[in-house]
Amino acid sequence: MTHPQDFGKDIEKMQAAVGATVKAHWKAFLFEGIVLAVLGFAAMIVPPLASLAVTIFLGWMFLLSGIAGLIVTFWARQMPGFWWSLFSAALAVLAGLVLLARPAQGILTLTIVVGAYFLAEGVTTIMYALEHRRELSERWSWLLVAGLVDILIAFLIISGLPGSAEWAIGLLVGINLVFGGASLIGMALAARKS
Repeated sequence: MTHPQDFGKDIEKMQAAVGATVKAHWKAFLFEGIVLAVLGFAAMIVPPLASLAVTIFLGWMFLLSGIAGLIVTFWARQMPGFWWSLFSAALAVLAGLVLLARPAQGILTLTIVVGAYFLAEGVTTIMYALEHRRELSERWSWLLVAGLVDILIAFLIISGLPGSAEWAIGLLVGINLVFGGASLIGMALAARKS
């Protein structure tokens, strides 16, 4: 049986190994962070192009996963659920073909889904904040603000349809890439100094 002290020592060893790896390869993390940040800024400058790129990428992902699903389904056709697997794979192929054939309509559909996600996420975050305001003391207000911002983003996206479809996905992907790149740059610079 493992003692809690041994488990703590194992975690410390693992953290030290991760820290050493990051320090040894800080230039790679810095390079990746810069690339992500540049791509993020490009997506924010030209969001319609980024939205189109995301839609085409998802189209290819659906198409390739559907083709792989069809191959596996026919390969293992004696397995239970053959027809459901076949239907699921065919649906993925169809979704991929639709997104690739008509990416502009795909952008609109993806934008509606993203708007609905932000709305649901905002409501959930607000409910979580209100439910835990006693336990979280002052921090619950940050959750409340985050939920309200999510709802505001959802309102801006949904109320601006179909025009918001041009910029919403590209802008959100750009923001995500910038923050991801910035965090990698920060981690790389901190590792370099240590």
